[in-house]
Amino acid sequence: MGRRLRRRRRVFNPILQGEKFDPDGAYVRRWVPELARLSNDVIHQPWAATPIELASAGIELGKGYPKPIVDHKQGPNARLRLTRRSVAKTKRRD
Repeated sequence: MGRRLRRRRRVFNPILQGEKFDPDGAYVRRWVPELARLSNDVIHQPWAATPIELASAGIELGKGYPKPIVDHKQGPNARLRLTRRSVAKTKRRD
C-alpha cells in the first residue's frame, strides 16, 4: 500500500453503507422500530419518503423521528476543505 493511501481519511456515508449491506432494511427495522413500516426503498433515508409514505408508516419527521442534521453528500467535501485549510496553516507556521 502506498504512503498516500495510508494517510487518506475515509468518510463513510451511512446511507450508502446501509443500502449496500442491509438492502432489505432488516437491521434498521430491528434497531430503529420507528422506521419499521417504511418500504425498503426509503428505509435508509426516511426524509426522502413522500408524505403519503410517511403517514402510512405513522412517521412525522421532526416529531416521532428526527429530521436529518448532516448532509452526507457534503460531508467528505467539507472535511477535505478543513484538512486543506489546516495543512495550509501548518505550512505557513514552518
